[in-house]
Amino acid sequence: MASAQQQLTELFQQLDAADQATLLAFAAFLADRSVAHSVPVKQEPRVLAEPVLIERPAQESVVGALKRLSKSYPMLNKADMLGATSELVATTLMQGSDPAGVIDELEEIFSRHYEQFKSGYRG
Repeated sequence: MASAQQQLTELFQQLDAADQATLLAFAAFLADRSVAHSVPVKQEPRVLAEPVLIERPAQESVVGALKRLSKSYPMLNKADMLGATSELVATTLMQGSDPAGVIDELEEIFSRHYEQFKSGYRG
């Protein structure tokens, strides 16, 4: 395992700042997904899970927003949003867009996916 960590560190150090941020956002996404998959599924009647919206801090990074939104919407399959979120983060980092605007868009993506989740829910 140590050699894999060392290899990841070496690769990380070879990346420019924008690619490093993208890699960190992706790693955070994978870690959140891994935690979500390790939760045992109960056989009790299902209740529609409501998001637990965590208040947005005054100063927040895009990666921080992804983590906050993943915790706010634990019922969503993050893999379904990976394309939209990773493309947005990568484009933002490359173009240097305003983080607040990007975070607004990320919040819309999560909200839209939650609405789709609710419409397909069968308890």
